[in-house]
Amino acid sequence: MKMIWLSFLLLISACSEPENKTEEAGATAASTVNTLSEQEKAEGWKLLFDGETTNGWRGAHKDSFPEGGWMIENGELIVLDSGGGESRNGGDIVTMDEYSNFDLKLEFKLTEGANSGIKYFVTEKEQPNGSAIGLEYQILDDELHPDAKLGNHEGSRTVASLYDLIKAENKSVKPMGEWNEARIVSNGVHVEHWLNGNKVLEYERSSEAFRKLVAESKYKIWENFGEAPQGHILLQDHGNKVSFRNIKIKVPQ
Repeated sequence: MKMIWLSFLLLISACSEPENKTEEAGATAASTVNTLSEQEKAEGWKLLFDGETTNGWRGAHKDSFPEGGWMIENGELIVLDSGGGESRNGGDIVTMDEYSNFDLKLEFKLTEGANSGIKYFVTEKEQPNGSAIGLEYQILDDELHPDAKLGNHEGSRTVASLYDLIKAENKSVKPMGEWNEARIVSNGVHVEHWLNGNKVLEYERSSEAFRKLVAESKYKIWENFGEAPQGHILLQDHGNKVSFRNIKIKVPQ
């Protein structure tokens, strides 16, 4: 009788477990998206995107967030496909606040052939025809987008590179449709680009070497390019669908 009762209890226990443990794990992982751990909070990290609203963002050279061209879905901030034109649909978006020294992290997910970017030290003083001007962490499908083979410095328009200036090296990119983590660290004039936990480049703003690269690039027409003491952080609308999430920043106290 005891054996029958034990078997019955085991059967009840098995039935009460989730049918699909993978789905349960996925739900648990999803609950941590666009949130900060207690350790992150203690370290001074702040969310730049809450997963539900556009609070803290506006259109570049605008007073409010674009009415179209961007959407929020499933905790993702998404720039929509509009045929690949640069800032011809919703346009770029920038943070309300400006930053100087910072540690920025975010996740991005590409679609095939997509192009976008994360710009920083954006002052909006320039009036370009396309995207707002700033130093750019390139976001690109290196395999399918032709920009990967262009640029004034070889490889400088590939993913995680300092756009048109410095090629990202020793990088590991996740397969199409998976999330990649970008990280930009600014400390004085020293800047680092990271991709998926690996540092892929570093440079010194305002150094002779940096100014030489600028003079050889498309940015040579802009005076003191990349040397502003502070600026906005920008997510680029380049007319391709790209998703962002887990956008967080830490500013030294």
